Amino acid sequence: MNLLRILLLSFLLWPLARAEQAVALLRPGESLTYRVGWGMLGNAGEMKIGAETEESEDGVERLRVTTTSKTRGFVRALYSFDGSASMVFDPRDGRFLEAFAATRSKKEQTQASIVFDYQKNEAAYVDHLQPSRSATLPLPEGQSMDLITALIQTRVWGLEPGQSRDVQVLFDDEFYPLRITAEHEETISTSQGKRQTMLLIPRMIGEPKGMFRRGGEVRVWVSADEDRLPLRFEVKLKVGTAFAVLTDYHPPTRL
Repeated sequence: MNLLRILLLSFLLWPLARAEQAVALLRPGESLTYRVGWGMLGNAGEMKIGAETEESEDGVERLRVTTTSKTRGFVRALYSFDGSASMVFDPRDGRFLEAFAATRSKKEQTQASIVFDYQKNEAAYVDHLQPSRSATLPLPEGQSMDLITALIQTRVWGLEPGQSRDVQVLFDDEFYPLRITAEHEETISTSQGKRQTMLLIPRMIGEPKGMFRRGGEVRVWVSADEDRLPLRFEVKLKVGTAFAVLTDYHPPTRL
C-alpha cells in the first residue's frame, strides 16, 4: 500500500510549508472531502480539509486549516492509516506561522512541527519522535509551499493552457524547485455530472527527487469556473495509480 500512503501523506504534509498567499487557499468555513482510491479499490480512504478563524493569546485573528486522512473499509483491515494536521496563517499578510502533523499506521508513527521566523528567514523543523532529524531550514527565495498546497493554490493563479509557474516545494525537511504547467482543458465525469476542468501537471526542475525520481507523475483537474475547485488528484507510479476525488464541498461562511 505504499502508493496509497504517498497520496495520504501528501495531503497531511501540506501544513509543513510556507506560502506568500496561503490565506487564499481556503476561506473560513470552507471545506472539501475527498474519496481516495488505488487501482481497482475505489473506496480505500478519505481525506477532509477545512478552515476556521481563531484568536491568538494576544487577541489577533488567525486562520487555522485542518486536514484528516484515513484508510477505511476492506483496505483498512489490510493497511490501517490515520493522520491529522493543522496549520496557522496570519490573515493580515497570508504568512504561515506554524504547523503540526501526525500519522499512525500499524508499523509507523510520525509527529512533526514547523515554526517560521521571517525576520531570520528560516524555519525551525522539529521531529518529535526522532529528535536527531530536527533542523533549522533556510527559506529559499521565491514562493515556497508543499506539493498539495501548490496544487490547491493554483485556484487563484488563473493559469491558461501552456502557462507555467515555478514554486519551491517542501517535502518533510527539504525544499526543491517545481514547475506547475496548465496542460489543456478537459471534461471529466464527477458525482455532479460532467465538469469542465483545467489539467495541471507539476514537474521537477533539475535532478528529480522523491516520487519524481522513481518515475512518478502527479496530475490535478481544477474546475474551470469561479470556484476553481480541485476535483481530482492522481499520483501515478510504476506500481499503479492512486487518486482522490472530491465528493463533498461546503462554501465559505464569509467572502
